[in-house]
Amino acid sequence: MAESASCPRFLLGKPRFEQSTFLGRLRHFIDIIDPSTLFVTESRLKECMKLLDDFKRGNLPAGVTDQQVMFRRITHAIIHPDTGEKIFMPFRMSGYVPFGTPIVVGLLLPNQTLASTVFWQWLNQSHNACVNYANRNATKPTPTSKFIQGYVGAVTSAVSIAVGLNVLIQKSSKFNPATRLFIQRFIPFPAVASANICNVALMRHNELSEGIDVLDSDGNVVGSSRIAAKHALIETALTRVALPLPIFVLPPIIMAFLEKLPLLQARRRLMLPVHSLVCLLVFGLSLPLAISLFPQMSEIEASHLEPEIAMATDCKVLTYNKGL
Repeated sequence: MAESASCPRFLLGKPRFEQSTFLGRLRHFIDIIDPSTLFVTESRLKECMKLLDDFKRGNLPAGVTDQQVMFRRITHAIIHPDTGEKIFMPFRMSGYVPFGTPIVVGLLLPNQTLASTVFWQWLNQSHNACVNYANRNATKPTPTSKFIQGYVGAVTSAVSIAVGLNVLIQKSSKFNPATRLFIQRFIPFPAVASANICNVALMRHNELSEGIDVLDSDGNVVGSSRIAAKHALIETALTRVALPLPIFVLPPIIMAFLEKLPLLQARRRLMLPVHSLVCLLVFGLSLPLAISLFPQMSEIEASHLEPEIAMATDCKVLTYNKGL
């Protein structure tokens, strides 16, 4: 009984954990963002993909258990569900925290100059643009021009807001230096949150015009829906607002406390390593919580979709890949 509780029965095409609850989605996405999958070798990946293929064909070797087939989480972390192609390592969700933490540290550094603010915002949105593109719903092709539009729009909005807020604070004479420094540490959040919304909308704008595939209960494509695409983008954008909230709010508060400790007062060289560790821990906790707000395979009532789609199926509820 203990084994079956820790390892649910494997069902092809179904997540390991129940996706109708937040806790189930959280456990599912903790598997997906597991950084250890970044070190999976090509031979190991092929072995996992062969296991899944054998399962589909009903040709699993004798003695293969549900626990072994559960290594399909490796393919979920590496392979795009729509294209079947490997996602470039820095742009996988499992690589978001390891590759994104140095950028977060840079964004939260105190006493930013105009040049450093522009640089870190540009680097952050460049990374986000690639992550959004790599984890999009890819049932329809996306022209390169759309990628460029999203990239330019997101970077421009982030840099403009961050620089504008920095200039506003620096010119304010109502705050003492300590208060001004404390406020400056919180500037990255509104800049990044607003830019993240622009990033998702512009990087995936093609989905709004072309629509995304919606599936019936048997996994068959019923049609291409722009309404489902709108829902997918809104849900993804909300996760991108929720994600940076703790990342850009908690570390400044924690560091304001830690900087007063005698250890860091006496050893200022430890400040950056401690700051980096705090950012890593908060980022690592925030990512699964944010992307668990909505299931990746979301559901929508057929009656809420385009009339031609609603009339094309007897299913009352259809699913679509929201993307990550």
